[in-house]
Amino acid sequence: MADGTAAPLVSPVGSHNEWDPLEEIVVGRLDNATIPSDHPVVTCNIPPWAARLQGLAAGFKYPRVLIERAQEELDRFVALLESLDVTVTRPDPVDHKRRFGTPDWSSRGFCNTCPRDSMLVIGDEIIETPMAWPCRYFETHSYRTVLKDYFRRGARWTSAPKPQLTDELFDGDFRIPGPGEPMRYILTEFEPVFDAADFVRAGRDLFVTRSNVTNAMGIEWLRRHLGPGYRIHEIESRCRTPMHIDTTFMLLAPGKALVNPDYVDVDRLPAVLDSWDILVAPEPDPIRESLLKVTSMCGKWLSMNILMVDEKRVIADRHHTGMLRALEGWGFEPIPCDLLHYAPFGGSFHCATLDVRRRGTLESYFP
Repeated sequence: MADGTAAPLVSPVGSHNEWDPLEEIVVGRLDNATIPSDHPVVTCNIPPWAARLQGLAAGFKYPRVLIERAQEELDRFVALLESLDVTVTRPDPVDHKRRFGTPDWSSRGFCNTCPRDSMLVIGDEIIETPMAWPCRYFETHSYRTVLKDYFRRGARWTSAPKPQLTDELFDGDFRIPGPGEPMRYILTEFEPVFDAADFVRAGRDLFVTRSNVTNAMGIEWLRRHLGPGYRIHEIESRCRTPMHIDTTFMLLAPGKALVNPDYVDVDRLPAVLDSWDILVAPEPDPIRESLLKVTSMCGKWLSMNILMVDEKRVIADRHHTGMLRALEGWGFEPIPCDLLHYAPFGGSFHCATLDVRRRGTLESYFP
């Protein structure tokens, strides 16, 4: 400026909810994706036979045939976003087979397919989350080029306390609770851990599910960090193997929330949602349901893993025809796209992305 003072920085990061018009997004990568470790926190959500197979395969790259199909779909998804005038940024490629560790443990990596898990955007702040899977301990390093660029341009950049991930964090006697048994989790309250994908945002209100990657201490850490200007409400999940809210409860637009009828009792939702329309997700297509039971970490309800472009337009998988019809019936404009083969790597459209900038302001949508 003429008087010698620097112009104020305008943060490239700004996202307050799940539905304001999308302007910039981070999309994950499949390069060098590696089968995750057989640590109990990773395998606790899958049947014993699958855990044994994972133990044999852990640390090896995913089969090429899985990666190639998913990559074709991912490339088309990125092209779709760009055709909608959305700026797309990507993490750096990483060799996930390299071993790393702390004084207490060592592991190989996983992949950087799901930026939604490791980073949480609240306004102009990006928070690196303290994830519970050891194989994901340094996952955000692949996003550091992007994060440093955002920071230099004015964004706030925070990292939650890096967890120790020692045996004290995990219940060594954990077993999946059966029907009718009280809910229990593999995580103790030894230290705060959470995945960002267990949260969805509605301005000054956030909703969370406690899970096998997010403990009560992690939720409390975020509540204190955000301070009195925000409220965090817990969604009670009936899922026996909970991990990530975006196949359980999704916010679509002001006054509209999508729920999984298997996991959510609509009569037990937080009272702040009483004035909202609660939309019950249709049963997934039976053929796709069978495929997802085998290939997906997220189960059959990946049909809910959609991405809002704005309050009306929504990207959803073209294979989930029941969901597409339901969205149309609820007044939305679905944009069909393929990402079904991304499931073995952690999810679908919501999981595979992190919305960095949406055009809108911080508001309160509840009394």
